[in-house]
Amino acid sequence: MVQMRPRYSIIAPVFNEEGTLVEFHRRVAAVMDALDGPSELLLVFDGSRDRSPEIGDELRARDPRVKLIKFSRNFGHQIAITAGADYAEGDAVVIIDSDLQDPPEVIHDLVAKWHEGFQVVYAQRATRAGETRFKLATAAAFYTLIQRLASIRIPRDTGDFRLIDRKVVLALRTMREHHRFMRGLSVWVGYKQTGIRYDRAERYAGTTQYPLRKMLKFASDAITSFSYVPLQLATTLGFIVSALALISMPVVIALRMLGSHDFFTGQASTLIAVLFLGGVQLIFLGVLGEYLGRIYDEVKHRPLYIVAEAPPKPPAENF
Repeated sequence: MVQMRPRYSIIAPVFNEEGTLVEFHRRVAAVMDALDGPSELLLVFDGSRDRSPEIGDELRARDPRVKLIKFSRNFGHQIAITAGADYAEGDAVVIIDSDLQDPPEVIHDLVAKWHEGFQVVYAQRATRAGETRFKLATAAAFYTLIQRLASIRIPRDTGDFRLIDRKVVLALRTMREHHRFMRGLSVWVGYKQTGIRYDRAERYAGTTQYPLRKMLKFASDAITSFSYVPLQLATTLGFIVSALALISMPVVIALRMLGSHDFFTGQASTLIAVLFLGGVQLIFLGVLGEYLGRIYDEVKHRPLYIVAEAPPKPPAENF
């Protein structure tokens, strides 16, 4: 008997979620039971240091729909999503975090929009319970910045929680860059897209896996993946400084010829000008270094992740 491919795949990255995983599976399993077709739950263990992998083994033993992908070490949240998409067999693939801030019950709303013909259905946060003012402020600043700088239009207040059609999954599999911003890539591919609003819950257990350091790196990856504006700013500022210098030269000459010695004299003004220009140059050397570092990572052609344990990979398909 030929086994039918799951109609739905649910991808959930897992990193140190031993306090959440059992409840997460219970709620997702209830959603899967109510779906209109067979489904699978892909738990991607991103180098967890707690009992999460052992709990995953127990869940797989009880529920044959659970499949485990275990990395050899921590490769990062976005890479875990990528691995899940590489192994997903469903016609519709849902990406959701395993910390229960994104309620699994919202999957029904995503599926309803998919049945209407949309190929990317993203979940937009109407409210964000349990998050600090600092987190809300930095999130708002991030979306404002990415809207201004990026070459694509990323909807505000969206995370990775979304449903993507198999055509989109196959397109994403062809994109193997190392510094990944998956919500940006899912917008970049195009297709018919829409959003639904939902209320984000507090974390069920444990602590956030996205401290400030990771948030800043994530923002950097998002901007450098979809924008050349930082590089263009260097050129623009260079032209401005050069123009000011050209304007200042005849002014200084004229003042000297008129016998004025009160302008542009002294070591302090010279030192300030040198420090300013030196600081600007170092900043943009750093910007150039960020882009160059990403090029260096790509030309090494290392795999995005190394799997210690996983189910058989689905056969390659064209899109």
